[in-house]
Amino acid sequence: MLNEQIQKLLNNLIQVEHVSTTLYLAMSAYMASRNYTGMARWLRLQAEEERTHMLKLIDYVTDRGGQVEIQALPAQPAAFGTPLETFQKVLEHERFVTNSYRQAYNYAAQHDQQTAVLFQEFLREQVDEEAQAQTIVDRLKLAQNNPAALLILDQELGRRTAAAPGPAAGG
Repeated sequence: MLNEQIQKLLNNLIQVEHVSTTLYLAMSAYMASRNYTGMARWLRLQAEEERTHMLKLIDYVTDRGGQVEIQALPAQPAAFGTPLETFQKVLEHERFVTNSYRQAYNYAAQHDQQTAVLFQEFLREQVDEEAQAQTIVDRLKLAQNNPAALLILDQELGRRTAAAPGPAAGG
């Protein structure tokens, strides 16, 4: 059975992952509308990965006898600026997600070791999430506004075939 504070932390992280899913879907739709189909694909797959994370957290709460609380989602913007501005927002959001898991881990490490292990898995994955976003931002900065460079990067991002494996890969 989960204590009340751990359950609140888990439900907050479910919300974080749910918002992440819709944010990346909105970004994907925006990039697609600007004909950056590779970036749109990358963001769509990222949204699927975040949804998988949310489902893993939901399963964990129910498996531990807790109560899942799905909250309302905020509306997402329709536009995100240039590809660089869009992926800077991705990086900023991934840093927010990392911080959310870090705070939850700090509490769980003292009060619920099983949950702390779960949070630790997500924190390990966040290293990769931030690194990927940072690499894309850095490469977009190198490309500046060079259309050829942007198209090459768009093609490269479009080769992503599946969500990256992580703590939610098993279900």
